[in-house]
Amino acid sequence: MQLQGSHWSSAVASADGTGGRNTPLRVDAQRNLEHVLRAAREVFGELGYGAPMEDVARRARVGVGTVYRRFPSKDVLVRRIAEEETARLTDQARAALGQENEPWSALARFLRTSVASGAGRLLPPQVLRVGVEAEAEIRVPQQRQAALADPPQPELRLVEQPSAVPGGPDDAGAAALLEVVGQLVERAREAGELRPDVTVADVLLVIATAAPSLPDAAQQAAASARLLDILLDGLRSRPAS
Repeated sequence: MQLQGSHWSSAVASADGTGGRNTPLRVDAQRNLEHVLRAAREVFGELGYGAPMEDVARRARVGVGTVYRRFPSKDVLVRRIAEEETARLTDQARAALGQENEPWSALARFLRTSVASGAGRLLPPQVLRVGVEAEAEIRVPQQRQAALADPPQPELRLVEQPSAVPGGPDDAGAAALLEVVGQLVERAREAGELRPDVTVADVLLVIATAAPSLPDAAQQAAASARLLDILLDGLRSRPAS
């Protein structure tokens, strides 16, 4: 299985209407592009990637034709948003890894930052899933088991999966995210601060689960913080009694 998106480069090259040329956009065109991208993040974050392009245009206060001039298909727009959110998560994980000396603090910082940014609501569900098949081509770095007697834990892999969500980040971007989150998980496990059965898949699931979409921003922030506290408590290892 490979990640969907063999035509990613050509799709992105045409998304700015320049055919891949490095021609700068006019000021008004650049402004419209920024409005469309911001609106797409909001709409897809609230309604999911199944939301129609008309909703994006309405939120951006532009005509739907303007959206399609920038992004010739919804698939291209979804890929753009998914790629940007994956890169943002990767940057957040690298910052936590490089700036926090304590393994648990690094993992908790990454989760809190990612949940607060709302990135979990924009993770394409067909890109990341838990699987146990050995045929997966792209994997999280192999994780040590707590003991040889323990059953193998599910691994996170990149898959192509039928879904209402057509797009997703490219292989390199997704693999970079999985690799750096794997480092956070491994460090916390080796320090004895993370439950030995927790996988990278679990950590990404926390990001998605702790980012509910609520109509009131204050309620949403409070609910996310409360839910994340509960989930972090569940991830942490407990001393043997």
